[in-house]
Amino acid sequence: MADSKKSKAGKANPMWGGQFSIAPAELLAKINASVAFDKRLYRQDIRGSIAHANMLARQGIISRGDARAIVAGLQDILKDIEAERFIFSDALEDVHMNIESVLKNRIGEAGGRLHTARSRNDQVATDLRLYVRDALDALAAALAGLQAALLKRASEHAATIMPGFTHLQAAQPVTLGHHLLAYVEMFGRDRARARDARSRMNESPLGAAALAGTSFPIDRHFTAKELGFDAPMRNSIDAVSDRDFALEFLALAAICAVHMSRLAEEFVLWSSAPFSFIRFSDSWSTGSSIMPQKRNPDAAELVRGKAGRMSGNLMALLAVMKSLPLAYNKDMQEDKEPVFDSAENILLCVRAMAGMADDFNVAKERMARAAGEAYANATDLADWLTRELDMPFRKAHHVTARLVALAAKQEKRLEALTLTEMQSIEPGIRKEMFSVLAAADSVKSRRSFGGTAPDNVKKAIVEAKKRFGV
Repeated sequence: MADSKKSKAGKANPMWGGQFSIAPAELLAKINASVAFDKRLYRQDIRGSIAHANMLARQGIISRGDARAIVAGLQDILKDIEAERFIFSDALEDVHMNIESVLKNRIGEAGGRLHTARSRNDQVATDLRLYVRDALDALAAALAGLQAALLKRASEHAATIMPGFTHLQAAQPVTLGHHLLAYVEMFGRDRARARDARSRMNESPLGAAALAGTSFPIDRHFTAKELGFDAPMRNSIDAVSDRDFALEFLALAAICAVHMSRLAEEFVLWSSAPFSFIRFSDSWSTGSSIMPQKRNPDAAELVRGKAGRMSGNLMALLAVMKSLPLAYNKDMQEDKEPVFDSAENILLCVRAMAGMADDFNVAKERMARAAGEAYANATDLADWLTRELDMPFRKAHHVTARLVALAAKQEKRLEALTLTEMQSIEPGIRKEMFSVLAAADSVKSRRSFGGTAPDNVKKAIVEAKKRFGV
């Protein structure tokens, strides 16, 4: 307990402890250290440091010989980390100081020149931007794969009839292809959000230093170009103090996760015994330790569950950033774990959903029967009354509701009522009306733009492939 109140004897941090005579308290060192999670930024950190070293030499701030030694040393460190030969130390707090410390030990004084004209504040902001940019690119590519899988299945089932639902109640017949295309559109907007976010955040903080810029004659445009940024950020305070790019990534990841959660929920429902619309192969099913008959859609359930986790990551960082005064604050160390967690899990979920979308088998006859249940053809009857009898739709709606009630009382389908029974409610009904009540005819009649008619669906698939580039 005493260690949490005062420091033990020991050396201050060699990277920043010049004015300190003793080491930090043990618990301060523990809460301050971030290397356990931010070490995954090593690629971005080394890339940024190489660009910075090359710029320093180009500007005559350090010698070209020192820059060559720094770059070679950083490349060796990258190889060691990739080969798992590099040992990260909690005592050095974070990934940046771990790499710099080892660099100095390996190449000597030249290593100490690397941090000229920069701060950990602009360094970490640069690293995280590079990481988020990579995550956005990976997410966009994975979403294209998910869209491709859904388009393939939509093409197979452009005319496969199923019930369309509102309030999870059978509403009107649709096709499975049309239903799957709805998710193609959702994931297309998710890809667009990723592109938009990438474009907006693609500016470099490097060279902003701690918050005020630097007195050294650096070339921020050079390092921005070296790192693939469109330009350097225009305000040094903004460059180190905001994480809106991370928030935007977490927001779009949460939205995408919600879209996947909805599809996952439908996979769960459709594969359950009461629905029995689809069946997953053994590759995407799990069993029970006690019930030998079970085939559980665990992957879909886990995708559904992770949507809550990714929404929580967004809320966590929003709460961290709320009310922080400019510029940098140590609170912002809490930006990384939510970003890392969402980046890894959203990618895992998208790939899992693509695998499930490509896997399931469809019970076409069962789907078609369900499409004709629960009076899902009632709207077609109301439309016929409006179109053929020139009846105001509100009146047609009322007449149809009375016919549904009559059929329900007799425990019949709507189309099982006799013409005489129907005419007892509306004398103008003629026998040709029965031709619109079949689910297949209902689906074919929905030819309006964006509608579920099979010919529409086929055209929409061709257009979507072209529009989304998948």
